Amino acid sequence: MSGRATLIIAMPLLWLAALGSAAGAVYCKHRARQMFVELEALNARRDNLEIEWGQLQLEQSAWSTHAFVERVASAKLHMAMPPPKEIEIIAP
Repeated sequence: MSGRATLIIAMPLLWLAALGSAAGAVYCKHRARQMFVELEALNARRDNLEIEWGQLQLEQSAWSTHAFVERVASAKLHMAMPPPKEIEIIAP
């Protein structure tokens, strides 16, 4: 083979390799951007869930306070504290 024949074969191969490399770089950049957007969406969802979790913990602690339980018992269940004279303490 002469140098010219080798050049005729090598030029299209080099051109195809450069084109394939460029296409691969564009695809990788596009995929990296997609994954970054997905990561940011997941981080935002995590932050929202952490806020909601904190709010639920506050709500749970508010529901279990003595004053809240007593207010619900008297308003909805019509319960009342007995007078101290009617309270009996039973010991084992």
